[in-house]
Parts: sequence; C-alpha cells; structure tokens
Amino acid sequence: MNAFQPSSGPLARQAMAYVLAGGRGTRLMELTDFRAKPAVYFGGKLRIIDFALSNALNSGIRRIAVATQYKAHSLIRHLQRGWNFFRSERNESFDILPASQRVSEDQWYMGTADAVYQNIDIIESYDPKYIVLLAGDHIYKMDYEQMLQQHVNAGADVTVACLEVPRAWASGFGVMHVDEDDRILSFEEKPANPAPMPGKPEMSLASMGIYVFDTKFLIEQLHRDAAEPNSSRDFGKDIIPHLVKNGKAMAHPFDRSCVRSSAERTSYWRDVGTVDAYYDANIDLTDVVPDLDIYDRNWPIWTYAEITAPAKFVHDVEGRRGEAISSLIAGGSIVSGASVHRSLLSSNVHAHSFAKLDGAVILPDVDIGRYARLSRVIVDRGVKIPTGLVVGEDPELDAKRFRRTASGLSLITQRMIDRISP
Repeated sequence: MNAFQPSSGPLARQAMAYVLAGGRGTRLMELTDFRAKPAVYFGGKLRIIDFALSNALNSGIRRIAVATQYKAHSLIRHLQRGWNFFRSERNESFDILPASQRVSEDQWYMGTADAVYQNIDIIESYDPKYIVLLAGDHIYKMDYEQMLQQHVNAGADVTVACLEVPRAWASGFGVMHVDEDDRILSFEEKPANPAPMPGKPEMSLASMGIYVFDTKFLIEQLHRDAAEPNSSRDFGKDIIPHLVKNGKAMAHPFDRSCVRSSAERTSYWRDVGTVDAYYDANIDLTDVVPDLDIYDRNWPIWTYAEITAPAKFVHDVEGRRGEAISSLIAGGSIVSGASVHRSLLSSNVHAHSFAKLDGAVILPDVDIGRYARLSRVIVDRGVKIPTGLVVGEDPELDAKRFRRTASGLSLITQRMIDRISP
C-alpha cells in the first residue's frame, strides 16, 4: 500500500508547469553528443525529462510547456510520441517551445529567464494564475501542489524548492540561507565556497531549480530583468537574488512534498549530470529494494510506451545459459545464452551466447557479440559490440579506447568501437 496519495490539486489546476529543457549537460560527455540531457535514457525505458513531466501531471497540472534548445530533435520526438494526450477541450495543453528567435532574429535563449521571457505571449494566451518553473534534468518524485499551497499561504513573491546537500557538491547549485519561517535571507548561484548550514557545517541548503510564481508577477519581473543591460537573463543569477533582496522569497523543503511509496526509505533526488552519477542512479535500480521506486502505481512515471515483444531468455546448457540476476531487462530484449548480472538492459538489446555483463548500463538497440565481457560500462544507443570485446579488466587499454572516468567506469559509443575495429 502506498503511503502517499496524490492531492486533488485545486491550485495545480490553475497552474502551468514550464519545463526548462534546453541544456546540453556537457559533463555527460558523449551521451549528449546527439541529444540534450533531458532526453538521455534512464531506467530501461524512460527519459530523464519524464520525471518532471510526470510530477506535474500527477500533481494535477494540466497545462505544460517545455522550452528546448540544444540538439532538441530526440527530445522533441519523444515528447510528441509520449506526451501528446492532452486535450484542449478539457482545458489542457502541452506546448513544445524550441528556441526560434521569436524576439530577435539574432537571439536564441540567452538564459533560463530569457527562455521564459521569449514565450510570454504563449503563457498569457492560457492565462494561468501560477507558474511552476522546473528543470527538466533531475530524477525525483514530488507533489507540486504542496509547494503551490505554501506559496499562496505565505503570500510569497517566489517560492524556491530546496534540499540539503553536502558542501562538497553545493558549488553546482544555488545556495541559500533561511530563517525559522523559511524566508530566504541570502541566495548565491554556484558559489566557489558554499556557505554551510547553521549547525550543520558539512551541509549546504541548495536550490532544486524549482520555482513557483504568480504569473502576473513573474511577467513583470521578466520585463524588468530584460531591461537590465548587465543581466545574464538567468533565474539563479539574476531573478531570484533580486527578489531575495527586494521582495518576499520563501524556501520550500523537499521533504514536505517528496512522494514516497512504502518501499522508499528516504527522500530521493538525483542530479545525474555526470557519467558516474548517471551510472550509479541506473545501477541502483537493480537493488532488491532501491531508493527510487519506479514501480509505484500511485505515482507513475509516464513515458512513450514503445511497443515491443516481451524480454526473452534462451539456451539452457552449462556455459551457455540465458540468465539475468539482480537486473532490469526491458521489452524487446533477448538474452541468448548470455549471463547478465546487476545490469540494466534497455529496450531491444540482444546479448549473444557466452557474453558476460556485470554492472552494465545498456541503452536501447545495442547488439552485444559473442564472448564479449563488459564490466562497469555504459553502452550508448545502437552500439554493436564486437565478438570477444573485453572492457573493465585492463584500465590502461580501456582508457585508450573509450571514455574512462576516474572511478573506473567506461562509456562506449559506436564511434569509439569504429576506431578500434579492423
């Protein structure tokens, strides 16, 4: 039985979710050579952006817009296929807003605030009372209705979702101080030396990149910021610090609205912005009781449901047994006489006889040749692993051929395979 029940969402039905999904995510290296970070595959059949979109839908929000920019084709195709069920006759809408030089012929989205500013006319055409601004590149489950309720009850100009993170990580976030009533007293975007929390010297209070505004007030602030010649047109660098100093900015602790099933022990949030973090979050799903419950039917993660045949396991002779242990195997995959251990196979993966996978994250449409041995790897979509390829046993050789991280993880793409194949 799920410990959390979705709210009826009376404020959410007056809100628009505006998802900022234009970033490349350079720290994901070759995983974002052909797709934006929000479009990167996750968990066997999902995309990273599906979490923010599902949170909005499950919270009761029925107007959603997604701003795209960097290499957006894969993302736009996914949104068109998987998120096209909103109906205007039910007062629902789903808009994809690519950077299209709508304000000036020589101006793309210059920052997160500009990505909203350039689409003010579209927002105003729907006349939502509230705007929930979301980053499209994090893994978490959250009921935005709870945050909307706090925002309205506090009479805030802006409400910023926050969570505690180790100070060692905090330089990648907006870091804030709050008083006992959750009012934000100071805010600094990506500080080199993050301030500690009072009484918790090893922790900092970080922004999640989730903001709630009254729509009319947000539009006023976007016009004000656009007139500032020295602004970088960014929420974290410009809009939020201005409101902390000149308005009423409130913090919303993630624990108050994090959605947890009875199987989830902690409040789960991950920025999978590095190759290692992305790998760990995927492999964690193979745990007997993972920290993130993607099987929670009371808070489903919606996505494009590709039509595939069931996963198949064949051959049952010693040394050539199709088997998977502590692993996730998506539809359309065939484990043909291969051994799969603590791994995640996305849709339509074919692992051939005598291959061995241990700690492998395999993206869709990968073909793994006979006798291949892959350990601690991420294999990008569509890669054909040659017969007998061994990765994860010779660090020096792996570093020469593939993208190898300091932790010993190897990222494999088809271009890398092509360079070593005869």
